[in-house]
This record gives sequence, C-alpha cells and structure tokens, in this order.
Amino acid sequence: MISILLSLLMLASSSGIAYAKHYCGDYEMLSEITLGEKDLSCGMVMEIPACDQEEENEHNCCDNQYTKVDTDDTFNKSSFEVNLNQDFVLAFVSVFVLRSVDNFPSENHFFIDYIPPPLDRDFQVLYESFLI
Repeated sequence: MISILLSLLMLASSSGIAYAKHYCGDYEMLSEITLGEKDLSCGMVMEIPACDQEEENEHNCCDNQYTKVDTDDTFNKSSFEVNLNQDFVLAFVSVFVLRSVDNFPSENHFFIDYIPPPLDRDFQVLYESFLI
C-alpha cells in the first residue's frame, strides 16, 4: 500500500499538476486542482473606469494564480549512515547468534515408576474425538 501511494505521488508530481485560484478583485471566487494552467473564469467581467491606472478604458480585474509542483528529472538514491553502538552489537550477537544450550539439564529424568490415575470416562469415545 505504501509503495502504491508513493508511486501515485511521484506520478502526480511529475505530471504537471497545479492548484489554480481565480480572484475577482480581492476575493477568491474559484479554486481547482488542474493539470497544467487551466483558464478559470467566474463568468463576469468587472468594468471599472480606473482599476489601477488613470485610463478610461475597460479593465478586467479578475486574475488567475497558479501554484505548481516542480520536480527535477534526476531522482538519486539517498544514502544514509548507520552508527551502531558497540555494546548493542555485542549483546545482540551473544544473545541471538551465539546462544548456547546450557539452559537444558544434562540428565534425563524418566518417570518409569509413575502410574497415572485411572480414567473415570473415556473422553475420546464420549466426545467422539479421535486422532487420525
């Protein structure tokens, strides 16, 4: 799942995905996630005689702003350095790699003289549970 998510993220970042916002005057009217620069329009053209200039012509005070995801084409493998503590490595090797069989007794004790208690009922026949 993680590799699929990362590959989709890599595909989206390299495909030219952009976040476009449409402003009319100082107000944000529309925003979309687009592929490339798509022209967003709110459908109205504001006619103001002097938007930022002194001329008496029609001015379009609507504006589109784009935020793009830019990536480079070289994807290098990241390298990292591992610093292991010497005491940790020594303890790990002694416990998990070089473990000895000293925990087991050297003599085997067999209970030859032990007699198990008699059965009141034969549970295998009672519950019809047979090992095959």
